[in-house]
Amino acid sequence: MELFTPDFGLVFWMFVSFGVLFVVLWRWGWPAIMKGVSDRADLIDKGVEYAQNAKQQLDKAQESAAELMADAARRQAEMLREADRMKTQIIEEARNAAKQEAQKEMDAAKVAIEQDRKRAQEQFKTEVSTFALDIAQKVVRKQMEDQKAQQELVSSLIDEMETAQS
Repeated sequence: MELFTPDFGLVFWMFVSFGVLFVVLWRWGWPAIMKGVSDRADLIDKGVEYAQNAKQQLDKAQESAAELMADAARRQAEMLREADRMKTQIIEEARNAAKQEAQKEMDAAKVAIEQDRKRAQEQFKTEVSTFALDIAQKVVRKQMEDQKAQQELVSSLIDEMETAQS
């Protein structure tokens, strides 16, 4: 049972060695341990602060991205409206230009038709007058074969001229 009942000398040297160890640890060990714990706590605090800053920056970046997306959507809608307006304007301009061109073509066709009609009328008049003169000449020759008919014609023409002058 000697193992369970220590001697006075053993207890004394155990207390002395514990005291020396306690003083050495108190003097050099404890400050180093506390400095390490303090450094580790500072590192953890900085890490937490960095994480909070990163989270704030992430939130700001997400807000900024949302604003940029909304702005891009507004710009896209505006560009689509502008493109639609330009499309409508271009179509309207093309329609107006086509109407003007068609009107020019119609006017030119009307002028050409009118000119052709006048030419045809003139040609018809010329042919009718030539034909009428030919007929009149034949009729006059037939009637003017005798002397009496010639004198009556000359007299009637003179009478018509006299009445026309007065």
